[in-house]
Amino acid sequence: MDDDGVLLETARLRLRRLTMDDVDDLVELDSDPEVMRFLTNGRPTPADTVRGEQLPRLLARYDRHPGLGRWAALDRVTGEFLGWLALDPSDDGSEGELGYRLRRSAWGRGLATEGSRALVRHAFDVVGVRRVWAETMAVNDRSRAVIARAGLRHVSTFHLTFDDPIPGTEHGEVEYELRREDWPGVRQEWDAALRAR
Repeated sequence: MDDDGVLLETARLRLRRLTMDDVDDLVELDSDPEVMRFLTNGRPTPADTVRGEQLPRLLARYDRHPGLGRWAALDRVTGEFLGWLALDPSDDGSEGELGYRLRRSAWGRGLATEGSRALVRHAFDVVGVRRVWAETMAVNDRSRAVIARAGLRHVSTFHLTFDDPIPGTEHGEVEYELRREDWPGVRQEWDAALRAR
């Protein structure tokens, strides 16, 4: 990681540490009902929650689990804040939960897949986690497609009970994973696809 908190760069993205200066961008991101549709049924995250709870908790993780955490996703050319991508650490740091939340203007361009693949590669090749996993609603087809393109495989569908369920909850939640022992095969596949371009 460089002095500016940049974890890595891809062809189109720069992933760097979040800072308290990102509060307004994070609040704006969470205020889009479509972005939050499968998370809160479109309800925004209050600014006080982002500033006083979420961001301080995320910032504390960086030093506890180096190389894991939640990263601001910036357009590599313009520096525009596009959202975030994450490898949220398990308590012991041996696993990373893949996640992403991008502005609608960034949707449909393959950026979530590009960033997710870079984080999966980083998780296994640099951090050395034993497993990367992700979870979403079964009906969230777009997110499921990104998770699959990031090399994770569906392992279970399960049902939770919510006091205020989001439409589609009745179809359950899905979990995907990629384990360390399966990573070399996925990496080989990706590298072969790159060479074939």
